[in-house]
Amino acid sequence: MKLTKYIIVFLVINFGALGIGSWLMNHGPLTSWYLNLNKAPWTPPGWVFGVAWTSIMLCFSVYMAFLYRKKTTLRVITLFTTQVLLNIIWNYIFFNKHFIGLGLTIIVLLTAIIATFMFLFKSDMKIKTILILPYFIWLCIATSLNGFIFFNN
Repeated sequence: MKLTKYIIVFLVINFGALGIGSWLMNHGPLTSWYLNLNKAPWTPPGWVFGVAWTSIMLCFSVYMAFLYRKKTTLRVITLFTTQVLLNIIWNYIFFNKHFIGLGLTIIVLLTAIIATFMFLFKSDMKIKTILILPYFIWLCIATSLNGFIFFNN
């Protein structure tokens, strides 16, 4: 029963962070600023982002519940909190402030945090590490999209 409670807590935190981030971007993907950017040819259609983030946060919440149950340490809490903050702030920096370079820096740091989870806790999580893989892959794609915009605008 405790695992279910952890999953629910992480679902609330992760989807709450997505909600805050979405609010902070202030319709960013629909603004003329974003629509007029030179974007990467591999930029997916807008609906893909919602599907991807929903799937990612479902998997990541389960991953975090298992990890937190197994290893409730300051390192786990710090990495998770940093991930939440970076995920939220990227939306504001990129879409609201149009700081593309700073956005790229933030998303690279976020990718590094998720990679740290994957490798640092691999021996603890074993096969459950696969639950964080979609997040890492998506961040690699998102970083390439942000990087393309940075270098081509």
